[in-house]
Amino acid sequence: QVQLVESGGGSVQAGGSLSVSCVASGGTFSTYAMGWFRQAPGKTREFVAAISGSGGSTSYADSVKGRFTISRDNAKNTVSLQMSSLKPEDTAVYYCAANSNWLLIRNRVNNYWGKGTLVTVST
Repeated sequence: QVQLVESGGGSVQAGGSLSVSCVASGGTFSTYAMGWFRQAPGKTREFVAAISGSGGSTSYADSVKGRFTISRDNAKNTVSLQMSSLKPEDTAVYYCAANSNWLLIRNRVNNYWGKGTLVTVST
């Protein structure tokens, strides 16, 4: 069983930057693909970014490409999402996810989930 705890959410003005992080425990971190999803009020949870266990592969939603960067530190069991050029539509609860299968994480099949951290982008 993998436990995930997010941190780093907060409020920022449009155009600003913010970073969120997730610490994992309960498994061999480097064997898990890690990802970030988000859920805005009244909307379904959507994929944001993912990174393979080694960190050698990444995947991004089109809406965040070029603005967000996912990274991981396997020595610290941590995955981070650096967000820049933030827009009001990026406002959401951001959830960390883990999956032992890189091919499944984006489709939310058998993902482990954190409880989320709120990111608010104001105009």
